[in-house]
Amino acid sequence: MGIVVRTALWGAAIGTLLMGAFVTVIDLAVPSDKPPSSPLITILAILVVAFMTGAIPGAVLGTGVGFIRRSVQRPRQMPRPMHPPIPQQPYDMWSDLVERCAASTRRVAAAVQTVPQSAAKDWLQRISEQLVKELDDVRGIAQLGRALGAVDQQHPVYQRLLKASHDFHQFENEVGRVALQMFDHPELDEARTHLEVLEKQLPQLSA
Repeated sequence: MGIVVRTALWGAAIGTLLMGAFVTVIDLAVPSDKPPSSPLITILAILVVAFMTGAIPGAVLGTGVGFIRRSVQRPRQMPRPMHPPIPQQPYDMWSDLVERCAASTRRVAAAVQTVPQSAAKDWLQRISEQLVKELDDVRGIAQLGRALGAVDQQHPVYQRLLKASHDFHQFENEVGRVALQMFDHPELDEARTHLEVLEKQLPQLSA
């Protein structure tokens, strides 16, 4: 049984007792010219009056007190801790192009590892290592763009970096083609011409 119901019942009971006592005192204190009624009828009359005038108001008052007690006893919910908002990083148009070049560099290195061991593969491995140095130049170009505060994609620095990302992708495709030929012809003499072409292309990637 809830606290509101219990308090309402207690209010009704207390109200009935108080009004019953009050009516009884009034009945005994006020003289009456009428012949005395039987005790049973007097008690029933007092109970009816006490219930009507005491139980109902007491129950209403007890209900209000019960709601107040329940709200006081209800555990307060602890406020959730406020976490500071995560700062939003501004969009960096340079990072996207640098990551394209870096992804091509990683794929070239992975492709070289699949080639059968040979002198031609060693040469191709050196080309892959030189490509990493070209990637450093690409990062330098991006740093220049950030330093200048360029936000226009038509800016010369951005256009140069865009061309570099395209050249890195083309170089990646060319390495893949040469690596595929080296599976069938791993001899250095067979691959020399292709490797020389790749090596000549390296300085032009970030130019």
